[in-house]
Amino acid sequence: MCQFFFTFAIMEFSEVLGQEYLKNHLIKSITNDRISHAQLFIGNEGSGVLPMAIAYAQYILCNTGNDKKSCALKCSKLTHPDLHFAFPVTTTSTVKKHPVSNFFLKEWRDFITTNPYGNLFEWLQLLGVENKQGQIGVDEADEIVKALKLKSYEGGFKVMIIWMAEKMNISAANKLLKLLEEPPEKTVFLLVAEKEEQLIATIKSRCQILYFPALSEIDIENGLVKNEGTDISIAKQIAIQVNGNYNKALHLLHNDTADEQFETWFITWIRAAFKAKGDSSVIKLLIDWSDLIAKTGRETQKRFLQYCIQFFRQAMLLNYSATDLVFLNPKTPGFQLEKFAPFVHSANILEISKELNDAIYHIERNGNAKIILLDLSIKLTRLLHKKES
Repeated sequence: MCQFFFTFAIMEFSEVLGQEYLKNHLIKSITNDRISHAQLFIGNEGSGVLPMAIAYAQYILCNTGNDKKSCALKCSKLTHPDLHFAFPVTTTSTVKKHPVSNFFLKEWRDFITTNPYGNLFEWLQLLGVENKQGQIGVDEADEIVKALKLKSYEGGFKVMIIWMAEKMNISAANKLLKLLEEPPEKTVFLLVAEKEEQLIATIKSRCQILYFPALSEIDIENGLVKNEGTDISIAKQIAIQVNGNYNKALHLLHNDTADEQFETWFITWIRAAFKAKGDSSVIKLLIDWSDLIAKTGRETQKRFLQYCIQFFRQAMLLNYSATDLVFLNPKTPGFQLEKFAPFVHSANILEISKELNDAIYHIERNGNAKIILLDLSIKLTRLLHKKES
């Protein structure tokens, strides 16, 4: 899959897209000296949760210290000694065991500089390990404890940003609980997460929670025009398609090839599922398809299944003549969304979505991908032939 690169200014509130209410809330918390020591920012991919956390950290560090200009310069390079990061990691060709964030700081700075709205898959892709699942483990928790027990380098606050906090395993969470309950003086934890339901309850209970809505279409449009120099008409068209996800907007703008591959896999799958009814020999096609996808790595599998959910929803919208909401334009020869749409309707869309989400859930928990995908394929064969009452 291709990668694309941008350069973002890192990172002041004025450079974070939208979320004006939350910006004002966070600024007031500093102005009124009411900074909560443990905060949890929750929002979907592309809503700007990580950029906001970095901007907030910079505001804390640079507005409570003496030399604002020097502080801002260090924060812009992500090298401020009192700004710490923890994020999902895994073993790589160079880090064979006990991986922790400190081993990957150069790559992390590159990742944030090129696209602070990026997702976990893209982070692992940058490390060359997209076939693995990153996690925040107990070794990381030990490093966090060590870093925050030291005095502040510049005599002010210390800020620890934990990105994708839902990837923290139980051992790591237990290690950090006491630190979250009784943090060292002038220490702020900013936990950033996308999926609240995957967070450990004891961690959530110790944090002040802020929920981030999806970005508005105008926020996406303005971001594309300002940051990418996009023509306004193109920016408007993209903004309509991405459901408030600025990262997705950047992918569409720069013609990411991931969706092209996903479309090929999806249509191969759908065609086999249609043929399978009444023709048991086609089951081998579904087995071969499941083998193919199972070899790609779990993060790719999850992204593909999310793509499938979107594809089915687009087909249903077209089926019910909600054409203003349909942006999908398949390019596969011989496939027409208009002919596929009538097979996705009120009698099967909820079941299809449930089965896809269940498959994502089981893949995240290290289930056997080949079995999960084959089971999903067999269920899809039945659901696609279900009649609307």
